Amino acid sequence: MRDVCIVGGGVAGLAAATYAARAELDTLVVAGDESILARNASLENYPGFPHGIDARRYLQLARDGAVEAGAAFESGRVVEATRRDAADLEAGFELVTASGERIEARRVIAASWPDSEYLVPLDVGRSQRGHKYFVAVDEAGRTAVDGVYAAGRLAGEPHQAIVAAGHGAKVALAAIHDAGVPFYNDWVAPEGYFTGRGREVPPACEEIDEEERRRRDARARRTMLDAFAEPLDEGPTMHPDVEGR
Repeated sequence: MRDVCIVGGGVAGLAAATYAARAELDTLVVAGDESILARNASLENYPGFPHGIDARRYLQLARDGAVEAGAAFESGRVVEATRRDAADLEAGFELVTASGERIEARRVIAASWPDSEYLVPLDVGRSQRGHKYFVAVDEAGRTAVDGVYAAGRLAGEPHQAIVAAGHGAKVALAAIHDAGVPFYNDWVAPEGYFTGRGREVPPACEEIDEEERRRRDARARRTMLDAFAEPLDEGPTMHPDVEGR
């Protein structure tokens, strides 16, 4: 059984996966259709990219980051989610994909805008606005069902990518807290930052020496140089309602 299954591989889902996996939760992302962000011709207003970034490139890098953190990925569309045992809230959930695969998870993070039909059996509190459905959550992303969370646009957050990323991370932190995993922050601090003050290094933090800092910096620069060495062959996906598409 997975510790957490994240439904949706868009910005919110990828951010949630990165945080959950980095906290050493056994994390699976189930992603079907490509992220709506792939329709964007240029992702702008995103910190760190002063002239914007190809949206598909960003999605690739975000997915790579989740994989680096330890998350696993499966292609597929979840069509149903139910409790494994209605009398035992610790028994977790069973998710069924369109191909018939069954996935067991202790917690579920729904980040699958605009698809949420699979949540109907759980009665999480879906509401309709126009032709879209949203899921009611508290300030941390928890739904009315213990162990089920919603992130990003599905949870009523604004449509901006940076907001979705932040909310996905926030919801993952709620899942980490509820799982009882020791977690202080995700800081990588210079050697002596904590221990030099007579403190233990907090959970999910680490101290690294100067040699290791330089090694990680070199690796990070190689990764980005490789990622941007050539333009992507594939451009944005046009909205499906555009005539002729």
